[in-house]
Amino acid sequence: MSKAESRWPESAPELAQELHRCLSLGDRDWHRLKTDADRRSAELMAAALSQLIQGGERNDVEELTEQALRWIRRELKDPGCPHR
Repeated sequence: MSKAESRWPESAPELAQELHRCLSLGDRDWHRLKTDADRRSAELMAAALSQLIQGGERNDVEELTEQALRWIRRELKDPGCPHR
């Protein structure tokens, strides 16, 4: 067992991944939810949590967290589809 895995409850990595999958915007709901700042920030925070628990790169965890905070502060907005 790796050092990162030993500090978390056994079910934590799988639960974090499941939460991220649940909150990720898929093809079917992208256009409906892409401008929802709370939903976008939750997706990013779940990704950061999953990375942290699985021993991901600290820089990646920080970047995801910072982007989530920017959505929470309403500093980010969806730029729209580049094809349209």
